[in-house]
Amino acid sequence: MEFGITFKGDISPKRTVALCRQAEVAGFKYAWFFDSHVLWRECYVTMALCMEHTETMRFGPCVTNPGVRDWSVAASLFATLAAQSGGRFDMGVGRGDSSRRVLGRKPLNVETMLEFITAVKGMVRGDSVQYDDAAEVQFPWAEGYELPAWIAAYGPKALQGAGQGGDGLIIQLADPWLVKWFADQAKSAGQAAGRDMSNYRVMSAAPVWVGDIEKARQQTRWFPAMVGNHVADIVERYGRDGGGDIPTRLTDYIEGRKGYDYRHHADKDADHLDFISNDIIDSFGILGPVESHISKLKELEAAGVTQFNIYLMCGEEERMIAEYAEHVLPCFQ
Repeated sequence: MEFGITFKGDISPKRTVALCRQAEVAGFKYAWFFDSHVLWRECYVTMALCMEHTETMRFGPCVTNPGVRDWSVAASLFATLAAQSGGRFDMGVGRGDSSRRVLGRKPLNVETMLEFITAVKGMVRGDSVQYDDAAEVQFPWAEGYELPAWIAAYGPKALQGAGQGGDGLIIQLADPWLVKWFADQAKSAGQAAGRDMSNYRVMSAAPVWVGDIEKARQQTRWFPAMVGNHVADIVERYGRDGGGDIPTRLTDYIEGRKGYDYRHHADKDADHLDFISNDIIDSFGILGPVESHISKLKELEAAGVTQFNIYLMCGEEERMIAEYAEHVLPCFQ
């Protein structure tokens, strides 16, 4: 299992570079960035800066979506970053959450997301691509790069799309049972479509805190609230019982949810966190002493996770990387 880190774009570019360099030396393989241009700084500028100060680490948005940039602009941006980094760029894609909702817009549908992925991958490769009502687009400078696409999904339809059209799946959870439940659906959909899923990748993305459990819960309580937005969407679409398709262990915890302020997205001090129980915090993240981290990561690996991605936005970021470098990563190498 490989390891990554994710930034939300609220710390200085200089410190972000330093954290990426620290993580690369430690053995982390990926640095991901939230792509939400209103809430935080434009991630691709900082990403390019970090690429120039690293050698092997891969970068990408976790996640972008089809509705914030013209598709040819997105493809040109991604192809440029891939070329500048020597092929160290992946694309994480979703339907659009914070970057659209903060503008008063809804997420796009799964079909549009898959069309976007196909079009962008084609343009980055150098193919002639036609989308919407635009003329065919072809980059004369494209270098044939095969852009890996990871798809973030929770609901049945999105999971089906992730299996049929993605190279990997992003699940914002560290609950081994739920991660396997999601991943199995995506893999089954890919197999049913005739795809070879033997190299399909599964990412578990969640915050971590090494140390006192009460402090850990305080620093990571924001995370289940953020995940609750996606769960609420599933409940609204499929009903609370999901027709038997959505496990109650996923839906029960949003009973007390009263809303979500996107101006405080992924904010540990937000005022919309009261409904989150300690059991849910413990289940969704990886918290406590080092031994608990190693044990849970072994469970995630056994559940099919190929990458664990630390949401590095809970405080003491340098220490978290150092703790994992000394105590955790050596157990997975």
